[in-house]
Amino acid sequence: MRILVLRALGLGDLLTAVPALRGLRRAYPGAEITLAAPAWLAGAVARIDAVDRLLPTDGLTHIEYDSPDLAVNLHGRGPQSVERLMATRPRQLITHDGWPEDRHEVLRWCDLLEQHGIPCDADDLRLPATGPRTERIVVHPGASHGARRWPVERFAAVVGELDGHDVVVTASPPELEAARRVVPEPVCGSLAQLLDLVATAGLVICGDTGVAHVATAYGTPSVLLFGPMSPSLWGPRSGPHHVLWHGGTGDTLASEPDPGLLRITVDEVLAAVRDFRLVTAGRGARP
Repeated sequence: MRILVLRALGLGDLLTAVPALRGLRRAYPGAEITLAAPAWLAGAVARIDAVDRLLPTDGLTHIEYDSPDLAVNLHGRGPQSVERLMATRPRQLITHDGWPEDRHEVLRWCDLLEQHGIPCDADDLRLPATGPRTERIVVHPGASHGARRWPVERFAAVVGELDGHDVVVTASPPELEAARRVVPEPVCGSLAQLLDLVATAGLVICGDTGVAHVATAYGTPSVLLFGPMSPSLWGPRSGPHHVLWHGGTGDTLASEPDPGLLRITVDEVLAAVRDFRLVTAGRGARP
């Protein structure tokens, strides 16, 4: 059996779909599952034990695939995503008939598959550990849109207060210049290197971006800064995470930082970091 799944989005989008992908794998253990997603996500796709092949697909472009037995739309509500999948001439298509607006992103896709008789475990999103946990603090100041970017000057202030700790500031290539305003030499490596850094870190500090979902996937403690999007829809559903959010929502695609995000202060972030590290140390000291 040949299954085609469309999720041609970003890193966080991919990781929130892991429980649905694993549900498909359990339901069709002998099938070849092909994921249509951007090529740059290959390092992350390789760590998901539910995908046999990555088909490079950047956004809602033509999908180079013919006649799958089953096509699964984990991309969006349609109609464009539905049209792209229908163009592959699938024998069967699974897609949303309606669109649950106020549903966590992980649950949205698990619900879809369960409506078609495919059980999913929404908590089954962890990726396998890549090494022992360290005391390193990973700070990632970037985000895909300005609305979710806490000012780099504030990230720099947080990093300055963490003097004496092993702190690494990370960036993707488009984020590199901004990250250099936090530290002179941020880490800008491959996606696989970023995943390994987060997987073994003792703490992650970042906004509502893909790195936050990486921390969730590896169970890495995190302090997350949310602005225009409610963490009840995109934040971690459980685990060692401290979410800072001032209760407002706005345009996630805006170019300027969301007003709610700007209400998060440096002192709030530092307090969350201090509390987190004390709690973590206390847990480790228990017999």
